[in-house]
Amino acid sequence: MKVALLIFTSVILTQYLSAGVIVIEGEYQNRNIYIQNSISYSGVGYCTYAVLVNGTFSTDEINSDAFEISLDQFHLELGAPVLIEIKYKNNGCVPKVLNPDALLPNPTFETTNISIDNQGNLQWSTINEKAKLTFIVEQFKWNKWVQVGQVDGKGSLTKNYYQFQTAPHAGRNKYRVKQKGYIDKTKYTPSVSYNSLKREISYIIYGKKQEIKFTEKTSFEVFDKFGNLIKKGYDNRINIANIPKDTYYMNFGNTRTKFKKK
Repeated sequence: MKVALLIFTSVILTQYLSAGVIVIEGEYQNRNIYIQNSISYSGVGYCTYAVLVNGTFSTDEINSDAFEISLDQFHLELGAPVLIEIKYKNNGCVPKVLNPDALLPNPTFETTNISIDNQGNLQWSTINEKAKLTFIVEQFKWNKWVQVGQVDGKGSLTKNYYQFQTAPHAGRNKYRVKQKGYIDKTKYTPSVSYNSLKREISYIIYGKKQEIKFTEKTSFEVFDKFGNLIKKGYDNRINIANIPKDTYYMNFGNTRTKFKKK
């Protein structure tokens, strides 16, 4: 999956004020939906007058300040598509969905194997995936875990195989893979590591050209003295013409250092 498409299973919450309908769409996760209701603008009755789940009317009591949409009454399978329509009186009041993310899946995968070879090819296999969530590949460098790529999850209960070509730096390289789900619930694979024989990356600051040049392409981050990230990317050079003269901190390759722009 492309970086811009960091989407696992979407929950769409749209309000059609002219039609008086709130639509929630996602997949059943053994969780119910909670609604904060309100008295209608006229002062008679409540805002919501009907709830439909996949086209069928819900039997839940909706004439109260708050109510629950019990999805188990519809005998849905885990991961089954769900479309909820909350119909309300279009007279100045709108019900509020308290947990619209309840139809988002959580990661359930189990890691059966994970390894990395001397060329930096990371491979892992899983079972028990109940949703097509994105796998996020992370590398431990600069004293923190850094995202370096993504792989689409297959969402199958049977064995699934994945691989990702990393861009190793000199020395020890350490990786892991994770999936994120509902309310930031995250699940990780074990980490794996290996030692690369690549040469250390070095750099030179060219004052006249107002740039930093590395001996090869590398991921980098540049921070000001207050810890604000001001430059980030993957290249063999950094243009520093547009930053003030000062001291800066830089991460690249497997190195953390500082430099002074004069």
